[in-house]
Amino acid sequence: MQLRGKIGIVGSGFVGSAAAYAMVMRGVGREIVLVDLNSKRAQAEANDIFHAVPFAHPMYIRAGDYKDLAECRVVVITAGVNQKPGETRLQLLERNAAVFRQIVPNILEHAPQARLIVATNPVDITTHLTAHIARQLGAPVQGVFGSGTTLDTARFRALLGEKMGVDPHHIHAHVVGEHGDSEVLVWSQVTIGGTPLTDFCRLRGIDLTDSDRAGIDEQVRRAAYHIIEGKGATYYGIGSALARIVESVIEDQRSILTVCAPTEEVAGVRDVTVALPRLVGGDGILATFPQPLNPSEAAALNRSATIVREAISSLGL
Repeated sequence: MQLRGKIGIVGSGFVGSAAAYAMVMRGVGREIVLVDLNSKRAQAEANDIFHAVPFAHPMYIRAGDYKDLAECRVVVITAGVNQKPGETRLQLLERNAAVFRQIVPNILEHAPQARLIVATNPVDITTHLTAHIARQLGAPVQGVFGSGTTLDTARFRALLGEKMGVDPHHIHAHVVGEHGDSEVLVWSQVTIGGTPLTDFCRLRGIDLTDSDRAGIDEQVRRAAYHIIEGKGATYYGIGSALARIVESVIEDQRSILTVCAPTEEVAGVRDVTVALPRLVGGDGILATFPQPLNPSEAAALNRSATIVREAISSLGL
C-alpha cells in the first residue's frame, strides 16, 4: 500500500513510539513504518497507535523490516541503547556507535533518497557518524541531521513563557551547541513579540533576577536527568520534537529549528556537529544561521563544540 508522505522509524521503544504517536496526533505524513530488532514490540506499538487514528488524522501505521522503508521520504533513527540514570549522553557514545554502524547501511540500502533524522543520544555524535557513513555510501549528507537542541529550545521557551506570562509560541529563544551538559542558552538574543527580553521585562514590570535565570538554565540543562531519575526515560517531549521536525521536511515548510548537522566551523571549532538555528525543508538542511553571541556565550559555544569534536575524534572521524 503506497501512500503520500511515507515515514520510517527505526527503533520502536519509548522515543520511536512516542514520535509515531505524536505524528498521528499532529497529522504528519500518511504512512508510518516501525522497524525494530524486537519485531513483536514493533507490531504491538504499530497496532496500538493505529487504533488511535479514528481520534486523530487519516494515517496508516504498520510494523515492517528494512525493506519496507523503500520509498520513505524520511527515516527517523531512534534505535540504540538507553541512557542509564546518572549517565551522561557522551558516555553512551561507544555503545551506540556500534549500533549505528549496522543500521545506517541497512536503511540506505532500501531508502537511499530518504532524509535521515537522528534522535539517538549522544545525538550530536551519532548524527556526525550517520553523515560519515552516508557519505561513504554516496547518500546526500545535506539530508542527514539530528534533533539537536530542538527539545531544549522548547524547554527554554516554555519556562520563559511561564515566567513572563506569555504563550511560548511568541517567544524567540534558542539553545545551541551540544544537546547535553555543555549546551548554551542564548539569553542575549531572546525576544518576545519582537521586543528584546530586557525591554519586555521593563515594560511589563517583571523582575528577572540572576537567580531566575540560573533556575531556568538548570531546568533546561538538567531536565533529562531529573526525568530519567523519576521515571526511567524521556520520550513525550522528544517524540513531539521529532514530529515537528519531520513535518517541516514532509511539507517543505522551511522552518527554523535548532537541529544539529555536520558544519565546517562552529565558534572556531572545525568539522563538528552541534545544534544551531537552521532552515529545514524538503531537502533537509537548507541554511545555517550563526547567532550574534555575546563574548561569554561565544566562549561557551566554543567549549561545547570542542567537547563534541573531541568525542567525534575518539571514533576516528
